Amino acid sequence: MNWARRAVPVVSAAVAALAARDLLQRDHALRRNFPVIGRARYLLEAIGPELRQYIVAGNNEERPFTRDQRRWIYASAKKENNYFGFGTDNDIEYTPGYPIIKHRTFGRTVPPSSPTAGHEVELPCAKVLGGPRGRTKAFRPASVVNISGMSFGSLSGRAVEALNRGAALAGCLQNTGEGGLSPYHRNGGDLVFQLGTAYFGCRDERGRFSLERLKDLVAGAPVRALEIKLSQGAKPSLGGLLPGAKVSAEIAATRGVPRGQDCVSPSRHAEFSDCDSLLDWVELLAAETGLPVGIKSAVGDLGFWTELTTLMRDTGRGVDFVTIDGGEGGTGAAPLIFTDSVSLPFQQGFARVYRTFAERDLHERTVFVGGGKLGLPDNAVVAFALGCDLVNVGREAMLAIGCIQAQKCHTDTCPTGVATQNPWLARGLDPALKSVRAANYLRTLRRDLVKVAEACGVEHPGLIDTDAVEILDGRTASTPLREVYGYRPGWGLPSAADRAEIVRLMTVEAPRGGSAPPSATAVR
Repeated sequence: MNWARRAVPVVSAAVAALAARDLLQRDHALRRNFPVIGRARYLLEAIGPELRQYIVAGNNEERPFTRDQRRWIYASAKKENNYFGFGTDNDIEYTPGYPIIKHRTFGRTVPPSSPTAGHEVELPCAKVLGGPRGRTKAFRPASVVNISGMSFGSLSGRAVEALNRGAALAGCLQNTGEGGLSPYHRNGGDLVFQLGTAYFGCRDERGRFSLERLKDLVAGAPVRALEIKLSQGAKPSLGGLLPGAKVSAEIAATRGVPRGQDCVSPSRHAEFSDCDSLLDWVELLAAETGLPVGIKSAVGDLGFWTELTTLMRDTGRGVDFVTIDGGEGGTGAAPLIFTDSVSLPFQQGFARVYRTFAERDLHERTVFVGGGKLGLPDNAVVAFALGCDLVNVGREAMLAIGCIQAQKCHTDTCPTGVATQNPWLARGLDPALKSVRAANYLRTLRRDLVKVAEACGVEHPGLIDTDAVEILDGRTASTPLREVYGYRPGWGLPSAADRAEIVRLMTVEAPRGGSAPPSATAVR
């Protein structure tokens, strides 16, 4: 016990020094009035998210992802039991806006007798991306579930590598995000290359877009499509800043910027200034690369979409796909006002854009992609019913590779090594192991989507229509999804030809082991 007696004076002296510092400082009145003890308040505030996550919040109270939602993703990624017992603990009867999926007693499909059948099905897109506009490298995406744009810089290199390997295992696409195409994106997964306002990875020495550099980049990497980022749900109409301290040699080389200097993304593109010049640029990129070209945006003023679709209808120019990001916020760090209140939530924003395309008979010629908590089966089913052909998963994919929703993405102190450039923290993430978990999650989500489609009596989630979902208005009433968003009969579904083809593909013996089916190859 001698060591204990010796420690008492040391500890006492340390507490006295801390008390003296608190009494003399002027920044915090609480600590000045209550030295030492007052620090407990700041400690509890700092660990508040952890206390709520593990002790205080109920299974369905925490946001942005509840404990039940995270548990489903974690169990799916680890191939553990992801079932829930004893019924739902959601307050269905008293929750206006709650979606109910209407199963059918009899349908066109006969579910397979094996309970594991369909787990490895690629679940291809019901439309050919770039086909209606004759793009040279048009193709049918092999998976309706793909990985959303998350840049190397916002995510660690190991996290990007894990997701790319997982995309290869699951036969899906990974969006690079606006931070360029890094070495970590080159681990077997096919890519959608995102062009942000700073044109990282395809810019010249003066920071301007370089078509030749873009062509060289896509020629040397498995890029299947180009996505022009107009805005995103986390920070619509804002640019970005990666502080110079985070601009490592790898990030500088990937983005084409000086090492150690602040890396700025402007709030607007310099290559176009209106819908007309945007469509000119889309057609230029498609002609020079042969790739399908689309746009990504959160939804605010509908004037842009009205003008864009009118020009597409009248001039024949057009985007091959549209990615709609919900205003629920995402992986990007942003001011609270933008995360909470700027841009429409996914369902409202997507439905308004889809209607604008459908009113001009462009919906069957365009592939629609949705993002914004669509990596959960119930949300994804509603998205498909509204007209999504593909869904992108971002934060759900992060959870699958180890994210614990610490909500420290903007601090560079992510404890699981997912959203950080700190080498010590990133080293804890094993890309080989986590890639398998990412693939497991993606396959499980696809499997569950097939199960729900079968319950609705159709062969593919893209064939679920708006009459298959009702939205609760309260305890005693509900409204069909079609009426909620003002859809006409047939809106939300692919063309008759695409429906026939996807039914044919889904009834052919599906490949196993994650290899891409013939339908995933380029369409010549």
